[in-house]
Amino acid sequence: MQPFAFTPWVWRDQSVLSGGYGRTGDLAAGRGDSISADEQAGADLSGYDVEAADGSIGEIDEATYDVGSACLVVDTGPWIFGRKVLLPAGTVQRVDHDDRKVYVDRTKDQIKDSPEYDKDTFGTPEYRERVGDYYTGSYRDSPTM
Repeated sequence: MQPFAFTPWVWRDQSVLSGGYGRTGDLAAGRGDSISADEQAGADLSGYDVEAADGSIGEIDEATYDVGSACLVVDTGPWIFGRKVLLPAGTVQRVDHDDRKVYVDRTKDQIKDSPEYDKDTFGTPEYRERVGDYYTGSYRDSPTM
């Protein structure tokens, strides 16, 4: 079983954005801290490389930090023919600010099979629900890497 209940649109832990610098408090206290992290997020992850569990998938085109709907839009470049993908913040395992890399705990195939990104609808509740359901299912079917 997975060690936590997957919540797609919130950061797992606020230190992934800050690198742990200047933050205080018990981050292991629970998922409620992730919501607090959304509110406090200030790191700009645009331009960071993204590493799936089994290799590189592209570069962050944009990141949103809205409470309860945080996500990354990743430009996959030639990997899947220039397609962009939306990764909910909950998929982020860790951020290495020194190397400018974001590590997610899903495989390349899991990300490639995600709902098609559409810049015109990615902000709608229906699209967010589809993506959230897809990734929630991926954690149920293939626990955290």
